[in-house]
Amino acid sequence: MHHVINGDAPQQVILVQVNPGETFTIRTEDGALQCIQGPAEVPMMSPNGSIPPIHVPPGYVSQVTGRNGSGPCVGVAKPLSHNEDVISPLIGEYPFLGNTFTKCDSSMQQPNKQLNNRHKIPSYGKYKVVYSTVCNSVKGPSSDARAFTTHSDPPDTPLPPRLSHRTKSSLTLQWKPPADNGSKITNYVLEWDEGKKNSIFREYYVGHQRHCKVMRLCPAVGYTFRVAALNDIGTSGFSTEVLFYTTGSLPQTSLPPRLVQTGPSWVTLEWTRPNSCSTEEVVTYTLEMQDETKLYGGMLHLVWSSNISLNCRPLQLIICSGEWCSAPSSLLVCKTTPDRPGPPVNPAVNTVTYHSFCVTWEPPQDDGGSGDLTYVLEISEGNSEGWATLYRGPERKHLCEDRKPATSYSLRLSCVNVGGQSQCSDDLTVCTHIPPPGRCQPPSIVGNVKHREMTLQWDGPLCGEESENVEFSLEMCAMEEGSEPTEVYCGCKAECTVGNLLPGTTYRFQVRAANSAGYGPYSESVEISTAAGPPGQCSPPAINVTSHTCAEVTWEVKSSGIDISEYRLDWGRDLDSLELVYSGTETYFQISNLEASTDYCCRLQAVNQAGAGPYSDLVTCQSPAAAPDVVSGFRLVDHPLNPTESEPFSHSTSLALTWDEPHCNGAEMTSYSISVGDSIITTGNVTCHIIRDLLPDSEYSLQIRAENEMGPGPFSQTLTVRTRPLPPSPPRLECAAVGPQSLKLRWGFSSRSQLTEDTTYVLQMEDRNQRFVVVYRGPSHTFKLQRLSESSRYRFRIQAVSEAGEGPFSETYTFCTTKSLPQTLKAPRVVQLEGNAREVTWESIPPMRGDRISYVLQVLGGREADYKQNFGLLELFKNMMWYFYFVSQKKYYVRFIHGHSHSR
Repeated sequence: MHHVINGDAPQQVILVQVNPGETFTIRTEDGALQCIQGPAEVPMMSPNGSIPPIHVPPGYVSQVTGRNGSGPCVGVAKPLSHNEDVISPLIGEYPFLGNTFTKCDSSMQQPNKQLNNRHKIPSYGKYKVVYSTVCNSVKGPSSDARAFTTHSDPPDTPLPPRLSHRTKSSLTLQWKPPADNGSKITNYVLEWDEGKKNSIFREYYVGHQRHCKVMRLCPAVGYTFRVAALNDIGTSGFSTEVLFYTTGSLPQTSLPPRLVQTGPSWVTLEWTRPNSCSTEEVVTYTLEMQDETKLYGGMLHLVWSSNISLNCRPLQLIICSGEWCSAPSSLLVCKTTPDRPGPPVNPAVNTVTYHSFCVTWEPPQDDGGSGDLTYVLEISEGNSEGWATLYRGPERKHLCEDRKPATSYSLRLSCVNVGGQSQCSDDLTVCTHIPPPGRCQPPSIVGNVKHREMTLQWDGPLCGEESENVEFSLEMCAMEEGSEPTEVYCGCKAECTVGNLLPGTTYRFQVRAANSAGYGPYSESVEISTAAGPPGQCSPPAINVTSHTCAEVTWEVKSSGIDISEYRLDWGRDLDSLELVYSGTETYFQISNLEASTDYCCRLQAVNQAGAGPYSDLVTCQSPAAAPDVVSGFRLVDHPLNPTESEPFSHSTSLALTWDEPHCNGAEMTSYSISVGDSIITTGNVTCHIIRDLLPDSEYSLQIRAENEMGPGPFSQTLTVRTRPLPPSPPRLECAAVGPQSLKLRWGFSSRSQLTEDTTYVLQMEDRNQRFVVVYRGPSHTFKLQRLSESSRYRFRIQAVSEAGEGPFSETYTFCTTKSLPQTLKAPRVVQLEGNAREVTWESIPPMRGDRISYVLQVLGGREADYKQNFGLLELFKNMMWYFYFVSQKKYYVRFIHGHSHSR
């Protein structure tokens, strides 16, 4: 149905109403067709104001209604009679407006209300949008047309496949591609129901082809197919399902299998060969469950299956011959017979008393296919091999009463159904408790009662099970008012010794027995008194320290009227080191040989005929500090022990001493004094020292003592030491021979008294980094250095080393290597010139270490015996050429001499 809006405008907007279940097809600018599903309202623009032709489907007519100022007026499409002509599908000729379609409902009768139920526009084809405003039949100006392109979508739902060819065992299908919605179709998915008519589809083909041949089908059987398309965006919906049949006559339906025999977990089945099959034809049989679980496939007519899951499961038979297979037979439901169940599980015993217990269990994991179970509980007493039925019934627990106390029982369980009785469970052992013990006899005294302890014994309860594994608990209570009873013994013996009692005191005792069932009743109480005891605790003694080595200890006499036979005084540095230092009747004792600044403690004990009393409280004291003890370990060392000493150390004029730190006797050490002959050297609180500025090769007597805040201690024993002789002085160094690349050095002393056989010499040479390195060490007095550079200066120093030590280095000596002579030249060449003139030439040599080369030309003429140098020095820069004239008809000899500027 059409709605006209602003009919008086040059361009008219037409709303095409698409009812539910209808499809409105429009043609876009590029000529493609686009389908719009109803319900929807499609806005279309008429360029000339006329209504475009609308093609409606068979049975419908188009109806146009206008809209008045009060709102849109919606008309209804009238269906045609069934005998009217069929018209082509509904197609619009003009482009639609906007990117949404609006469902037309009763809300459109009210002004100023927005439309709802929007629909997406087709994916990927190009569109133009024009907007205008309509209010009370007055249309405003239209907006500029705006072009846009929608995103790609999955393909449209394809049309159902069509049949192009069929045989008795195959179907060839084809299908057309749907709209790809902007993304190229990559694959097609063809699904079928395998001819089972169960609405369950499975994939048969996935690929880009638009045709497929379905093979290995049964004759005259219908198969349902559907197809879907895929692109990079997603998968379209499946097409409408279509049914196609293969050719040929329908094979005979096989008869269902027959049940021969059943068991708890197996069945035996048989079936008959079809009469329509010849004897030569190969026939196979497939036995499967209704869910297509295959149980058998072969040519046998009889099969036995051991599958517990067959119980009450429908079975069907399929017969195949050649290229065809029969339809599944009617269903056969097999029911296996019940099997005997498994034994009950998790038996347990709880709530055990001395005359009863409760047994529980759980049903078996396998009930044998029958839910009605009867449980059997059997019992055996002690080591008896006989079993008695204690319970039989459907319950899963049983209370076993009237049992013997302290007795062991064995239990086992089984269950019974129509299939038989299960095996018995594992034996379960339970032991009943024993009853609490009876009343014990009152305690009695064993031997004599002492002042601080007594031994008691008692008789246990009557004999029986309750007297086994019995423990006893003895309680004691003082007779003073408000005293609480305390347990003084707990054990399995019927006798104990009670200690830590007060002398001359009365106590009340009672005993009871206990076993695993609990405590029995108390015995009758009995009162027992202790004997008179030894003396009581002494008062702490008084300590008077008279010096750091002596102390006086005094104490008071006890006035309680008890005769004291002696006092015992223990003395020591701590509680663990206390020793008896005095035993007697005096109340005074002096202790000597104490150590300074040391903690001491003591305690006192009184003794009478009944024994020794308790010790007094511990008393402590500290001896005063004193001067340090004598220094031990005073000795001489080869090298100083203090690495921070910056002044060089010489064994000829210095002594390195060390010692062990003595006991400070309670005062911090302050210094040490070293006696060297008549002088005293004082050091700090260190254990090493260097005495310097001594005479070489001299003997000294040394003593040392330590000092603290209390004063100096005693000197140590005398230490006799001797300084070493002075090390040798450096010898005089001179150069004995010199060459371009070598120097021969020698050295010696001015007097023979300085030479000793054990003297070693250390020769050092300065390197490029101006550091002296050792080039020779040994007793020799000469050394030759090789591989030196010509005409170079070298610096040396030497040192002598003997048993007395390393002597000082000599002053620095400088020696130079000589220059090398130039190489020998070849004979000069003489060329005859005009007259008596000759040209003499020779080869040049490069400068040596920057020193220029000069040449000397000598001539020997006639009968002369010596060469004469008549031409002076010739420099290299004169092109090695010299012109001179000879006396006519006189023979000359020429020789050439070259050299440095300082050598010839």
